[in-house]
Order: sequence, then C-alpha cells, then structure tokens
Amino acid sequence: MFSCPVDQGVVLKLLQPHHSEALFAVIDQNRQHLQTWMPWVDNSQSSEDTRKFIELSLQLLAEAKGLACGIWFDDTVIGSIGLTIDKMNRWGEIGYWLSPNHQGKGVMTKSCRCMMAYAFEELKLNRLVIQAAVENHRSRAIAERLGFVQEGIARQSVWARDRYLDLVTYSLLAEEWKQMS
Repeated sequence: MFSCPVDQGVVLKLLQPHHSEALFAVIDQNRQHLQTWMPWVDNSQSSEDTRKFIELSLQLLAEAKGLACGIWFDDTVIGSIGLTIDKMNRWGEIGYWLSPNHQGKGVMTKSCRCMMAYAFEELKLNRLVIQAAVENHRSRAIAERLGFVQEGIARQSVWARDRYLDLVTYSLLAEEWKQMS
C-alpha cells in the first residue's frame, strides 16, 4: 500500500473506503473555500459520493491509471493529492487541495515532491502536469516553486460553481527532475 512520509507529522496515505467519512468531513468544513477552485465540489456532495470517489480511485490504481492519497497530519486528514496516469504516453497529472488552516506551511509543496518522486522514479513517467486556475495564485506558486514550466492557458476550461475558470498548464519532464535531484 502506498505511503510516503512528507514532513514532521505529515504523511501521504492511499485513500481507502474507511477514510471516506474523515475525508468528507474536511471537504464539508472547507466547502465554500474549495468551491472557488474545484469543479467537483458542490452543495449536494455527500459522504457517499466521497466513498464512491475513493472506490473509483482504487479501481484506477488497480488498472495503473491513477493514485489518490489523503494528506494526513498527526492522524487527521487535511487534504488530498492525486496522480492521473496516461501509461501509453508515460505522463501524469498531479491534482491537489489542502484545508486553508494548513496552507502556507510548505505541506503541499513537500507532498507534491513526494508524488513527483513516485511518478518519475517508481513509475518512470516522462512528463508531469499541474493545472490551476489562473487566479489561484497559491496553487500556481506551488507548481512554479517545484520548477514546473508554464505551457499555456486554456480559456474558460472548467465550470466551478458559478463561472468558467481559465486554467494554466505547467509541466515538468523527467530529465528536468533528474537535474533537480
């Protein structure tokens, strides 16, 4: 089972169905904040939807198409990070969110580094992508801090709550990762 120590008290753990209530609780507590940037968060989302997401994630893992982890701090889930994989073309996309009271402490940057190491070193992917809303400066700063290169902007790419968001795409290649490591 995938697990990656990130920092003092912080660990990434593969999401399991028994985590659904805890994950839903942190989503529900931060629903208004998450709805600003995350198209998948809506007012009708339930703990059952969270359980179904985790089960789908485990199915994708079994097919080597993805990985979904909870970010845990002192045994409490505080966010999530995932990797969607395109095996044929050997690339993946990292997606993430973190409860606001844990932001600004380096937790997500370090969590992404853990996922990057897994993607490049274990899975032997050639390319990783991070997408963020143009106005989501915190998410964009993570990609930039990690050395990802901005490729472009997809205009009105996703619907989030009450408006379309433009998404900026960043990428990092395996050869660039090797130079950083």
